[in-house]
Amino acid sequence: QVQLVESGGGLVQAGGSLRLSCVASGFSFINYNMGWFRQAPGKEREFVGSINRNGGRTDHADSVQGRFFTSRDNDKNTVYLQMNSLKPEYTAVYYCAADLNLFTLSRRVSDYDYWGQGTQVTVSS
Repeated sequence: QVQLVESGGGLVQAGGSLRLSCVASGFSFINYNMGWFRQAPGKEREFVGSINRNGGRTDHADSVQGRFFTSRDNDKNTVYLQMNSLKPEYTAVYYCAADLNLFTLSRRVSDYDYWGQGTQVTVSS
């Protein structure tokens, strides 16, 4: 049974930091690129960051570039999203996702095969 379980969300003040974790099970984690997305109320789900299978390459949305960092530990089947200098507009449910793609890091929701249930991040002003 495929599972992606996010954790680490919560309430934080603007300017603070959080680290999200996503533990994968039920599939071969090392063979998947991993992505982070977020969805605010009334808005579409949007790309935040991604990392390739061996962790050697990452991609992040322009809006979070230099603030958010994605990493992974293949021994622990876990992907992380370090979020720094948080802003109120970053408030959303954050999702991790897995993409079986051999060549490119995708920013498209439709390219991802498996999804977690999400974790709420609330940034107060």
